[in-house]
Parts: sequence; structure tokens; C-alpha cells
Amino acid sequence: MRDLAQIGGDDDARMIPWWSIVIAVAAFVGVEYYFWLVLPGQRHHPAPPLGFLLYLNISWGVLAALYFLMIGYVSKDAPRRSMSARFWMLICFVMPGGIGAVLYFLLRQPLVGRCPACSTLVQGDFHFCPQCNYQLTASCGNCFRTVRGTDQFCTRCGHELAADHMPARLHVMRD
Repeated sequence: MRDLAQIGGDDDARMIPWWSIVIAVAAFVGVEYYFWLVLPGQRHHPAPPLGFLLYLNISWGVLAALYFLMIGYVSKDAPRRSMSARFWMLICFVMPGGIGAVLYFLLRQPLVGRCPACSTLVQGDFHFCPQCNYQLTASCGNCFRTVRGTDQFCTRCGHELAADHMPARLHVMRD
């Protein structure tokens, strides 16, 4: 099973689908077209300073692009967390001001992976598989907190991890 602590920003950036990138670029170009070519013809007052126009135009274009990139990210992230992609994409699209995306990030489930022994879907924070009792992560034999495989002592209780052997930990968790 892939160590969830190793998942970085690069993996998350690769999750944005190509269609979302195309729509985001089109949204950015559309907003810039509107602000630079359509809107100036409808002004009945002097134009604001160029610096303010640049700031306003680029920031609205970036916000429009981020809106569609977020919808694309949710479409790929929700299924790997055993959530409905269509439902959360609809929530992100319909709720204004990014509130849908904030709700998604607050309510999303932990990552789901497969047990190497029996291929059952298990959450990333599980220490043992609920079907076959396979130990998914290293844990302290005293307090059962997750530890790294290279640790000599538990960072929480100070228990010497070398004193633990695999069958004892598995036997204690079954009782």
C-alpha cells in the first residue's frame, strides 16, 4: 500500500483533468476579452488607472480559472475517497463564491486504499484490515499509535519498538 504521507502537491496537481484545464483557460481568456474589449465600449466615465485595470482584470480571470480547476480536481478526488463525484461537482458549481469547494474540503472522507493481502477497501488511517487483520501500518505495541518503520522508540509513550514482535501486536489487537 502506498504511504499516504508521501503524497505531495505534485500528485494533487496531476489529478486535475485536461478538460478542466481547457475550460479554465477558456474562462480566463473570456474574462480578459470581456474586460479589455467589451466593457470599455460601455463606459460613460473616464477609465481608471492602468495599474488598477490590470489588477482587476487579471484577478477576475484567475478566479474564473481557479473555479473550473477546482471543479476538475473534485471530479478526480471524490471517487478516490469513495464519494459521489457528480454530487460534489454540482455542489461546487452551484454554490457561489467557492463555498461548495470549502464544503467539499471540510466534509471529504479520508483516502481509501486496498489491503495488500485481501484487496478490501480500507481507509488510510486504519492500522489493520477489518477483513483479514493484516497490519497495514507499523504501530506501537504499547499505545498502538502509528510509528515509522525506522523508529526505535514510540514518540508518544517512549516504548521500545524493538521489543515488539509482529505476532504479539497482532494477537493483542484481536482480543
